[in-house]
Amino acid sequence: MKTLVLALCLILASTDALAFRCGRKLVQVGDYKPDVLEKCGEPEWADRRYGMRASRLRHPYGALELDQYEEVVIDEWVYNFGPRRFKQFLQFENGVLKKIENLEYGR
Repeated sequence: MKTLVLALCLILASTDALAFRCGRKLVQVGDYKPDVLEKCGEPEWADRRYGMRASRLRHPYGALELDQYEEVVIDEWVYNFGPRRFKQFLQFENGVLKKIENLEYGR
């Protein structure tokens, strides 16, 4: 029974990661693009897009609400470390690493 529960937990686990290694150097959420380039070199694939982020500002007494929009630069990179390691998908927002995701094994 314990084995079944453990297997279900592993299957349902997210593939998002908080960090990975490039050689001996650690890349983690919160790093800046130039730091990741220095640690890992150029990615195998890169893309850039622009998005809008909305936030609502509220007056403390509830009398006023303002919607504020800001443009966000989203860079997406993929690193391929070969057939024995997972590819790594990285997503940056305004130059800060926000997401690391394990993909399939590399080639």
